[in-house]
Amino acid sequence: MSASNEEHSQAVDESPISPICPDTGRKISQNDHSMPRPNHSELIEKNILATSAPASGNSAPQKELEKIMLEDNPNDNILHRPSPEKLVNGSVLHEDSRTAEQAYEEAMEDEYAKREGGA
Repeated sequence: MSASNEEHSQAVDESPISPICPDTGRKISQNDHSMPRPNHSELIEKNILATSAPASGNSAPQKELEKIMLEDNPNDNILHRPSPEKLVNGSVLHEDSRTAEQAYEEAMEDEYAKREGGA
């Protein structure tokens, strides 16, 4: 019985919790666990945290503005893309001798064939 009491007493942590006698072992352990945490700038770079922390009343309009600005950027890029003639001359696109109606009819026939299990 005395052996089981000794095992039980070893399993119980009786270290003091009071701040008067701080346990340096616990502080070291806590510091070791907090070391691998990324700092604030790394979290911002990985888009985990927002770049700024505005007041809660201003955050919704600011996020809406950022969203609109991001939507405008692709539209701006579309306006500056090269014309189809330049792409054909640059050998990026190949010229199609079919008319738009012929291309549409062929595309529709191909689509119907796919749906019916052909082609």
